[in-house]
Amino acid sequence: MASSERTFVQAIRRYGARHGIDVDVRAGGWLIAMRRGNEHRFAFGYDIGLNSAIAHRLANDKSATAEALTLAGVPCIAHHLFLNPKLGAHVVGSIWREDMLALLADHPQGVVVKPNEGTSGRSVFKVTTEAQLDHAVVEVFSMSAGLVISPYVAIEDEVRVILLDDVPLVVYSKQRGTDWRHNLDAGAKPVLLENGEVRAACVKLAIDAARAIGIAFASIDLVRVDGQWRVLEINSGVMMEALAKLHPELVQATYDAALDRVFGETH
Repeated sequence: MASSERTFVQAIRRYGARHGIDVDVRAGGWLIAMRRGNEHRFAFGYDIGLNSAIAHRLANDKSATAEALTLAGVPCIAHHLFLNPKLGAHVVGSIWREDMLALLADHPQGVVVKPNEGTSGRSVFKVTTEAQLDHAVVEVFSMSAGLVISPYVAIEDEVRVILLDDVPLVVYSKQRGTDWRHNLDAGAKPVLLENGEVRAACVKLAIDAARAIGIAFASIDLVRVDGQWRVLEINSGVMMEALAKLHPELVQATYDAALDRVFGETH
């Protein structure tokens, strides 16, 4: 097993070795074919293949997730969608920049600009001026077909809940480092949450969010703002690279449980 492989790939290899499943890793580890007899399954990126196509699409689209959660009455952080003007005026319209400036004016504390589809915290900008907005928009549109603008909020805590069929397998807080973001790639540290009111509240909200978009296996990011928990985003691909450095057995057990569902294993 190559030590440079992602934890996700290593976990699937270990599961396959224990369950008589042939694992064929392709495309630099981003496509994984799993075969046992006549059973053929695939994993792609960090998606293990349990979610429906529409749930996967919704989760990977921050704006669509926010809209679906709002329709279901699940508290969440707003994400306003703007499409890349390169798609053409008939798609994007002519006043997209004016609409962006209006959002900035409505939120003098600032806004956050980021790609509409997930990037592990990369190309995320906090903006308080028109010049900063223009810079962020150019940067994000250079690599994305769409961006979202959210109001900047003072996040008091952030928690990630990893669910499988409404069962919380992992619940941890993200302790922020020197960066204003809580992304693990930006230096935040995962700390497992013990049973208590905070954990229970976060699990309930995560389950409500998962049910709202019909997703089976997901990591759901929650933030506490002004003392209230809200959904920040839902991730269809469950990535636990940072957590695996601290709790490798828990990460393996979580992927094992998901793979049991993929292959119909019961215990």
